[in-house]
Amino acid sequence: METRLEKWLAAHNGIAHSAQLRAVGFTKHQIGRAVDAGSLTRVRRSWLLSAECSPQRWLAAEVGGRVTCITAARELGLWTQTSDATVHVAVASNASRISADGVDLHWAQGPASTAPHATDEPLLNVLFQTARCAERQNAVAIWESAVRLQFVTLDELSRVRWRSTAATDVLAEVGALSDAGTETRFALIMRSCGVEFRQQAWLDGHPVDALIGERLVVQIDGYEFHRRAKDRRRDIRADARLVLQGYTVLRFDYQQVMHDPEYVRETVLRAIAQGLHRAPAR
Repeated sequence: METRLEKWLAAHNGIAHSAQLRAVGFTKHQIGRAVDAGSLTRVRRSWLLSAECSPQRWLAAEVGGRVTCITAARELGLWTQTSDATVHVAVASNASRISADGVDLHWAQGPASTAPHATDEPLLNVLFQTARCAERQNAVAIWESAVRLQFVTLDELSRVRWRSTAATDVLAEVGALSDAGTETRFALIMRSCGVEFRQQAWLDGHPVDALIGERLVVQIDGYEFHRRAKDRRRDIRADARLVLQGYTVLRFDYQQVMHDPEYVRETVLRAIAQGLHRAPAR
């Protein structure tokens, strides 16, 4: 039978400092009994981990820190452009300069203060570390997704004292992107390569986001990561109807338009090179 201590840890990502557990009412005896029973594992004497703890958080505890940067961004559900398996860990500025395989330690201190026994890195510090560590395009994507998912507002970010050139540079790009919608961004991409198109052209009784030539349709999905199934099915049906009427349909999502313009540009240009924008000769 699951104990109250195990339930508490399961609700807190499977990790806690012993001082934190005692502060919420668990005794040394309860903690010791759970460790002896094997339901908890003690790491670095004071950290208690259960089966619910992710491998990334477990590794962070083993080196005395908290997941941060790209690792924390993924755990928060922010969009990243890399599948890098490295675990990014924030440690105290006076922590030992240890090395561990698969771990990238971050000693720089972010703008938000952190309690000594905290298990989660504050969002602002996660953004701070991504700006300093990640490739610029990936950092911008992470910051912007935090804004789009309403974890933080652009106004709040602009008032933070970042004390980091990298962070202020990322913030400037995020601000520029946030002022431009996906259709505006797509228009800029097309203009950069001299492609003419019509916006909101009506086909099959419905508007399409862009029509290039007579037959090349471009549809742009919204920002949402998890669109409702019925909305997705509606889009698939619409695309199928257009294809059956002789159109070519290219569908790009928000991240591709906003953060991977080269892919969008190259895909459209290849379609045009194949003459997919022209009506078939009669």
